[in-house]
Amino acid sequence: MRRADQSLRAVADHDPIDELEVPDDPLADLDRATRELTVRTETRRYGKQMVVIEGLDSKQEMEALASELKSGLGTGGTVKAGHIELQGDHEERVRGLLDEKGYRVR
Repeated sequence: MRRADQSLRAVADHDPIDELEVPDDPLADLDRATRELTVRTETRRYGKQMVVIEGLDSKQEMEALASELKSGLGTGGTVKAGHIELQGDHEERVRGLLDEKGYRVR
């Protein structure tokens, strides 16, 4: 086989589609983009700040997001009665992280 034929075969064997990162559930990104989350800071007992995130539907989704945010912020938090609570005054950072994940934030 000639050298030119070998290089053409190598190019033909390479498929750029194989390198694309496609999520397991591509519609999840669409769902995130259409949902609007509310993020606010509340002052609790003894003047402690708490960031509250509302607007997620499923408890499983809230728990997964809360876990990611707590790890990313290095803070504690919990999921309660349809919302996520994060300890500390992290509202701006939370808004940035949610925006990076594709959520619309109000």
